[in-house]
Amino acid sequence: MRDEFDTHLQELRRGTVVLACLRLLQTVGYGYGLLKDLEGRGFDTDANTLYPLLRRLEKQGYLTSEWNTEEARPRKFYRTSADGIRLADTLHREWLALTDAIASLADDTYTDEEH
Repeated sequence: MRDEFDTHLQELRRGTVVLACLRLLQTVGYGYGLLKDLEGRGFDTDANTLYPLLRRLEKQGYLTSEWNTEEARPRKFYRTSADGIRLADTLHREWLALTDAIASLADDTYTDEEH
């Protein structure tokens, strides 16, 4: 994609990563594993975006967390809370409505003469 569109593409993707995290973390996961899972599913994000997002969602009550210190390297595991599941459901419904709205724009026959 052209560099001139990068900012707009980043803005479009930002909200989708929130929804993806809330859905994926309905099964317990940790930051690096989540990052790899997101990448594997086509969500282009990086650690500098993901970790602050996880902390923010936890602070807002949409994720819960717990440290696992049993392994050589301690990891903070996250899980979507009940409020997070409700938020994910709401965001998903809104995403579907927006998808329909955008599709309806593509269905319109647009010509320069009409506008």
